[in-house]
Amino acid sequence: MLASHNAAINLAVKDIAAARRFYEDVLGLTPQEAPTGPGLVAYITGTSKLFVYVSDNADTNRATACTWSVGDELASLVAALKAKGVSFEHYPLPGVTMEGDLHVFGTHKIAWFKDPTTTSSA
Repeated sequence: MLASHNAAINLAVKDIAAARRFYEDVLGLTPQEAPTGPGLVAYITGTSKLFVYVSDNADTNRATACTWSVGDELASLVAALKAKGVSFEHYPLPGVTMEGDLHVFGTHKIAWFKDPTTTSSA
């Protein structure tokens, strides 16, 4: 029923101005020209739509909310984001080794960071 339709990513934040600085200045996303309201910013990332919006429930999700597939660029993107102040998470997972901030699962590598604008201390 929905398999032929695109899905969008919706990320709740506490402070939309701080979120815009993070998503635009740090992650390098460009806002769409016509956000639908003062507490919402829309971005296009690849072929996906990413909506960042203000919500009192912003800090309630403790799981992965958004994933970018970047292929062989992962190490260089992690280094570039780290240079912009992004802190990467390190999780002790079975069968996983660490290469700096990269979690290595055999031939797969993953890096996790948290959106610093999801909490009220942003």
